[in-house]
Amino acid sequence: MAVRPGLWPALLGIVLAAWLRGSGAQQSATVANPVPGANPDLLPHFLVEPEDVYIVKNKPVLLVCKAVPATQIFFKCNGEWVRQVDHVIERSTDGSSGLPTMEVRINVSRQQVEKVFGLEEYWCQCVAWSSSGTTKSQKAYIRIAYLRKNFEQEPLAKEVSLEQGIVLPCRPPEGIPPAEVEWLRNEDLVDPSLDPNVYITREHSLVVRQARLADTANYTCVAKNIVARRRSASAAVIVYVNGGWSTWTEWSVCSASCGRGWQKRSRSCTNPAPLNGGAFCEGQNVQKTACATLCPVDGSWSPWSKWSACGLDCTHWRSRECSDPAPRNGGEECQGTDLDTRNCTSDLCVHTASGPEDVALYVGLIAVAVCLVLLLLVLILVYCRKKEGLDSDVADSSILTSGFQPVSIKPSKADNPHLLTIQPDLSTTTTTYQGSLCPRQDGPSPKFQLTNGHLLSPLGGGRHTLHHSSPTSEAEEFVSRLSTQNYFRSLPRGTSNMTYGTFNFLGGRLMIPNTGISLLIPPDAIPRGKIYEIYLTLHKPEDVRLPLAGCQTLLSPIVSCGPPGVLLTRPVILAMDHCGEPSPDSWSLRLKKQSCEGSWEDVLHLGEEAPSHLYYCQLEASACYVFTEQLGRFALVGEALSVAAAKRLKLLLFAPVACTSLEYNIRVYCLHDTHDALKEVVQLEKQLGGQLIQEPRVLHFKDSYHNLRLSIHDVPSSLWKSKLLVSYQEIPFYHIWNGTQRYLHCTFTLERVSPSTSDLACKLWVWQVEGDGQSFSINFNITKDTRFAELLALESEAGVPALVGPSAFKIPFLIRQKIISSLDPPCRRGADWRTLAQKLHLDSHLSFFASKPSPTAMILNLWEARHFPNGNLSQLAAAVAGLGQPDAGLFTVSEAEC
Repeated sequence: MAVRPGLWPALLGIVLAAWLRGSGAQQSATVANPVPGANPDLLPHFLVEPEDVYIVKNKPVLLVCKAVPATQIFFKCNGEWVRQVDHVIERSTDGSSGLPTMEVRINVSRQQVEKVFGLEEYWCQCVAWSSSGTTKSQKAYIRIAYLRKNFEQEPLAKEVSLEQGIVLPCRPPEGIPPAEVEWLRNEDLVDPSLDPNVYITREHSLVVRQARLADTANYTCVAKNIVARRRSASAAVIVYVNGGWSTWTEWSVCSASCGRGWQKRSRSCTNPAPLNGGAFCEGQNVQKTACATLCPVDGSWSPWSKWSACGLDCTHWRSRECSDPAPRNGGEECQGTDLDTRNCTSDLCVHTASGPEDVALYVGLIAVAVCLVLLLLVLILVYCRKKEGLDSDVADSSILTSGFQPVSIKPSKADNPHLLTIQPDLSTTTTTYQGSLCPRQDGPSPKFQLTNGHLLSPLGGGRHTLHHSSPTSEAEEFVSRLSTQNYFRSLPRGTSNMTYGTFNFLGGRLMIPNTGISLLIPPDAIPRGKIYEIYLTLHKPEDVRLPLAGCQTLLSPIVSCGPPGVLLTRPVILAMDHCGEPSPDSWSLRLKKQSCEGSWEDVLHLGEEAPSHLYYCQLEASACYVFTEQLGRFALVGEALSVAAAKRLKLLLFAPVACTSLEYNIRVYCLHDTHDALKEVVQLEKQLGGQLIQEPRVLHFKDSYHNLRLSIHDVPSSLWKSKLLVSYQEIPFYHIWNGTQRYLHCTFTLERVSPSTSDLACKLWVWQVEGDGQSFSINFNITKDTRFAELLALESEAGVPALVGPSAFKIPFLIRQKIISSLDPPCRRGADWRTLAQKLHLDSHLSFFASKPSPTAMILNLWEARHFPNGNLSQLAAAVAGLGQPDAGLFTVSEAEC
């Protein structure tokens, strides 16, 4: 049967297809099947074979086959022939051999591949034939490309020491084709070929052979293939440096120039200095050792020898030696002569009297001497009269030298127009006391018995009127007057940390509200007839340069009272808080005072006070009371004697009152446990719009050279996310210990998952490494919980900051005088001021009280300073009444005595 030439290729294709189905050609390599008896050189061979491809997203892939000589080419995918209509065929003739060439293309879609997903991989193969036989191409596998989102293992944050190895593991997400991995350091590509200290393992881990400071960074693992690029969470790597001690300095000179003292040497934690949270050096930075210096011994004369025999010149002599003891160790030589000569024959060898001219000379000398003595007496008398007149006209000349406006209390004398007088400054704040201290009535004078306990309350019905104007309106004028003096140029130019008033012999009190700082001016501390304008100022530590040496630390606020140089006849009492834990074995406490030249001096070593000293201090658990007869600038400084020395830190947690964004900041303040430090932080947070979210805690911070650490835990990850990159924050030891840095705090930033999130529950830990710690359990609603806001409400502290006269004291003036006059004289039965000091637990200061003209007045002044304004007068009355004075009417006050 004849077949039309045009149908022959189709018929041949059908026959070959049937043959191919039975051939089971499942190989990937090119396979030739020649027709028996045909020329094998005319078998098709492939110029282009299909290759493995990946389907990205939904884009179809193109497979291409090209063979020569070829009369037909068909694709077969997963054992099934592709329809002829899906083939794109191009026919041509090979230019060199003249053989027919054929190129076929097909598209494979994602849907086609997904039909066999999970059974086997999708593959396609070309089959080409010619008149000599068939040839199969290699198999091309078609896969769907993807890259999952989540890493199987992400790098974690690390803290490593210098030169330590770092390994950051990374297992990329599953993907086809497998993802390639690269690393970023602070968003810059890490290239191991450029940095031999870094390499990447086959498991994609980043390895740093030796950590350097430059390796401190955020590291990110990046996985990518033809589909996507994925980034891991950043891992913060901190390379820290542990501190190392420098070499010891030379020993200092002995502190005592005579006898037993001490000397010290120091070293610093700078070899190297700790960096990036590295551990501070272990051990002490100061060593002390006892030393002894030989005391100088001044020479002293031995007894005189016996007189020698009388010589021809009518004299005899005697001698002595500087040997009892002899001077040594730099002591002074004996003063005087070692030989004494005298006449030994009475008048037998004395020359005759001088002539008349010698007598006239002696008389003249005596007359001149008498005239000089009379002239000196006249000059002294004139000086005393002038001084008396000046004192009666000018209130206080010392005020003029201190730069303040004095107040004249008497008119100038008419007969002395040149006498200096200054009229009162009526524009300044003045305080006067008018009226009697107790009522006057007709008839018998009533008696008030002290033992009933009510007489120490203010006198009832008395006509005592106190005129006092607030200093606020004149504060700026007063401060401007102070600023004209060189010594006061560092005073603050505001009134929140300063108060002042005008005082006379009645005394008074100055207070800086909400700081625990006050100045008590007892009665008669200011001489009668004088009026002083006195101020009290709280300084910021950064405004006053207070040099601290060795292990010294500032324990109190820096306070000024003045003007310096005024004459005081009784000690005033300066009260201020401190943050030290008093212990004689742990602390060496000193009171420092700044001189007018600006240098700081140790004026008092607590525990070694001399009774006759100008300064004295009563130290209590959280406050100190300084007796001083000289006004100036003071600060309490402590030097740690052991690692047990501790300072009290107040821990405060603040957060915004209103949160309008997803971020929420918790600020943790670490400040001295004093009222003035608390006042500053409260005022700062009011400006920032913050509120207290937990009850304040106290932490004992020791002199162990360890830092303070703060961390936050148990944050609910479903509602909040902490933005802290490290596990904890640190405040360096020296920032806390030197006591001169304010507002020390750390901020923890949390981020809400949703704006509707308002409940926050977590824990916050604050602790000193190898020391004391505190834990805060936070559980509140950030939008409406204000239960801790009232804990820091600032009190008014008894109203006005300046009180003058009897209103400044709890004990009425006349009863105070009665107590003083009664208890000052010694009593055989012990009912005197010593017993009162014991009852008030002040018996450790008996030697100081005894050195003053009125010990009882010192005791009552200290009681006033410690217990104003909330002192219990009943307890004081009971202590005084229990002394057992024999005279029952000793403490009575009558109207006639007023």
